[in-house]
Amino acid sequence: MNLNQQEQLQSIKKLLMQSQHQAVIVETTQLLEKAGQGNSTLSADVQKELLYLKAVACRLLQNFTAATEVLNHLLQLFPDYARAYQELGYCYLNTNKQKAAHSFYQATRFNPALLSAWLQLEKVYKTDKQHQALALCQQQIAFLQSLPKPLLGATDLMHEGQLHKAEQICRRFLIENKHHPEAMMLLAEIGVQLKVYSDAEFLLESCCELYPDNDRASAAYQSLLSKLGKFPDAAAVAERRLAQSPDSFTVKVGLAHALVGVGDIDKAVDIYRKLLEDNKDRPAVWVALGHALKAKGDTAEAVASYERATQFAADLGDAYWSLANTKTYKFDSVWLSRMQDEVTKPETKLEDKIHLHFALGKGFEDSGEYEYAFSHYEQGNALKKRTLQFDIARTEAALEAQQKAFSESDFNPEAGYSSPDPIFIVGLPRAGSTLLEQILASHSKVDGTMELHDILGIASSLSHQNTPYPFNVNALADDALSTLGQRYIEQTKAYRKGAPFFIDKMPNNFIHVGLIKKILPNAKIIDARRHPMDCCFSGYKQLFGEGQEFSYGLDDIGRYYKAYEKLMAHWHSVLPGQVLTVQHEDVLNDLEGQVKRILAFCKLEFEEACLQFHKTKRVIKTPSSEQVRQPIYKTGMQQWKPFEENLDALKTALGHN
Repeated sequence: MNLNQQEQLQSIKKLLMQSQHQAVIVETTQLLEKAGQGNSTLSADVQKELLYLKAVACRLLQNFTAATEVLNHLLQLFPDYARAYQELGYCYLNTNKQKAAHSFYQATRFNPALLSAWLQLEKVYKTDKQHQALALCQQQIAFLQSLPKPLLGATDLMHEGQLHKAEQICRRFLIENKHHPEAMMLLAEIGVQLKVYSDAEFLLESCCELYPDNDRASAAYQSLLSKLGKFPDAAAVAERRLAQSPDSFTVKVGLAHALVGVGDIDKAVDIYRKLLEDNKDRPAVWVALGHALKAKGDTAEAVASYERATQFAADLGDAYWSLANTKTYKFDSVWLSRMQDEVTKPETKLEDKIHLHFALGKGFEDSGEYEYAFSHYEQGNALKKRTLQFDIARTEAALEAQQKAFSESDFNPEAGYSSPDPIFIVGLPRAGSTLLEQILASHSKVDGTMELHDILGIASSLSHQNTPYPFNVNALADDALSTLGQRYIEQTKAYRKGAPFFIDKMPNNFIHVGLIKKILPNAKIIDARRHPMDCCFSGYKQLFGEGQEFSYGLDDIGRYYKAYEKLMAHWHSVLPGQVLTVQHEDVLNDLEGQVKRILAFCKLEFEEACLQFHKTKRVIKTPSSEQVRQPIYKTGMQQWKPFEENLDALKTALGHN
C-alpha cells in the first residue's frame, strides 16, 4: 500500500468517526470508480477496506439494500473476510433473523476473535433454545473477555491477516508479561502463519513445560508437530493428554491422527471405530476413518466411510472430495446433482464449497462433460486462491536465491554426515513420485516412509540468522553440517522398519538439494519429472491438504514449473551425476529399463519385486495411493487435451504457445 493510499484511507476513516457517512460513500465510490476505469491502481487490501467502509456508511444511513450489495460484492472478491460477514449480520438484524444469524456465524468462523459477532449469536441461541451451541458460544465469549486487551487486539489482527502488526503487539506484551501462556500461544500461532515453524515449535514446547496442565497449549503443540510431520512426537503429546483426560473426544481424535502419521493404522482405526460406536453422528470422524483405511489400502471400506459421512452432513465438502480423491471413484448423476445442490446453497461454508467444486470437477471430467468440469475446477481454484496470500514472484526469487547461493566448488563429499541411507524423491506434486516410491519400496533393502518434513524443518531453522538461508549454508563448519545430517537421520528413524535404505518423498525438497548434499553428501536424489502440461494441469485439478499454494492459478503453476526446471538444471550443473532425472512417461513406456536405471543409480541390485510394485502392501497417504496399487497404465497421459481451449494462461506461462 503506498503512502497516498494510506492517507486517503485514514481520511475516510476520520469521516466515518465523525459520522459524515454520505461523505464516506462519495469518497470511497470515487476511488473505486477511478480504479475500475483504469485511472488508478488499488492494492487488494485497499480495495477491501474501501468497500468495507462504504458498506458500513450505507448501513449507518439505514440503507441496508445498498450496504448488502456492497458486502456481497466484497465477499465475492474476498470470501473469507470475517468483518464483511459481521456487517451483513447487522444489515439483516431487523429484516431476516435467520440470515443475520448465519452471517454472524460465518464471521466467527473466519475470525473467532470477533466478540461482537459472538454476542449477537448468543442472543440468537438463547431465543432459539439451542443449548449446546449456546454453551460453546458462551465459552468463547468468556475466553475472549478474559484476554488482556492487547492480546484480544492482536488475535483480531492475526485473523484479519495483519500478521506483522499482531506479532509486534504480542512481542511488546511478552516483554512486560514474561511467559504469559496466552501470549506465547498466540505468538506461536502467528509464527505458524508466517511459516516460522522453528520459533513456533520452541514457543509451544516452552509453554507446555511451563504450564503442563494447560491443555490448550498441549493441543496447539501437538497440532504443530503433526503439521511438521513429527508424528512420533505428536503421538507422545497426545498420549500424555489422554492420561490427563481419558474421556476427551478431541484428545482421542488427535491421538488417532498422530498414529496414522506414524503408520500405526490399525490402532488409529480402532480408536475411530470406538468413537463412532459411541455416537455415529460424527461426520468428520467418518472422513478421518476413511483416510486411515485408504492409506492402508482398504479402498472399499474407505469409500463406505466417506459416503457415510455425507449421510450425517450433506454439505460436508471434504467427504465428497475424499471420494473424488481416491482417483478411482466415479460419481453417478444422482451424486452429481446432490453436490450441485449443496454447492449453490448460500449457507454452505466456504471450505465446503471449495471441496465440492473440486469434487464436481472430477465427477464431470469422468463423465466426459469437460466444460462443466473445467468450470468447477476454475471456481474451486479461484475460491481457494482468494483465501491465500501467495505471490509467485516471491517464490521465483526464493528459487533464484538457491542458484546464487551454491556453486560446484561449495560441495565437499568429505564434509557433512556420511550416512548413505536416504533416497530423496523430489519434484512437483502429481509428477509420478508416488510410483517411483512404490517401485523402490518394493525392494528388500529399501523402506518406504512418507513425505517427511525434516529437511524443510532444518531449512526453516537456518532461516532466521543474520545471514539468511540459503546464503548461510556455506558458512557452516564441517562439524555443524555433520550435526545437521545426523539430526536428520535420527529424526527419521521412527518411520523406518530396519532396511538399510529409506525413501523421503517430500516433493518440495527439490528446492533444498544444495542443503541436502551439504549435510548428507552420500544421499541419493531422484527428480520425478512429468510432461509440463500433464503435470501442471493435474496439480491444478488437485485440492491439496496444505501447502502447494502455487497450484491454484494456471499462470502461477506454469511459472512455478519453469522456475523448478531452471533450478533443477542448476543442481545438475553444480552436482554433476548426483541427481537422477526420471521422466514419468519413460517409466510408463519402459518400466523394466527405467527400474534397472533407478536401482543402478541407488547402487541396489535388481529385484523382480520392483516390477511387481503394485503387489507391495504398505501405507500410502498421497492422492496416488490407489493408482500405484495397480499395474502400469497410461490413461493419465495427456488428460489436459480435452481442456486445451481453457489452458491458454498455462501454455503462455510454460512458453508452449
